[in-house]
Amino acid sequence: QVQFAESGGGLVQAGGSLRLSCAASGSTFSIFAIGWYRQVPGNQRELVARISSGGNTNYADSVKGRFTISRDNAKNTVYLQMNSLKPEDTAVYYCNAPSLGNSAFLAWGQGTQVTVSS
Repeated sequence: QVQFAESGGGLVQAGGSLRLSCAASGSTFSIFAIGWYRQVPGNQRELVARISSGGNTNYADSVKGRFTISRDNAKNTVYLQMNSLKPEDTAVYYCNAPSLGNSAFLAWGQGTQVTVSS
């Protein structure tokens, strides 16, 4: 069973950048597509970026052109480079293996808080 640990969040001013990391346990990590999700209290968790096992990427319209997802299978880690951050990017960010819509296959980690000040 793969488990996830997210890190790299913090407080940043609008226009700034952050790089999130998702460290995964388990030897089967490389076969999974991995997604980055975010959740604001009271709202549904949404998938913002996805990377396939082969490295193909997809992004939500709200982050396209600003966020970049990548993976290093040798390190069992997926990254989310976030540039040109906006206050509306403020959320707790999670990683997981995407299923349908905004759902995921595996247990959720603790997430990492990203706060963008205006």
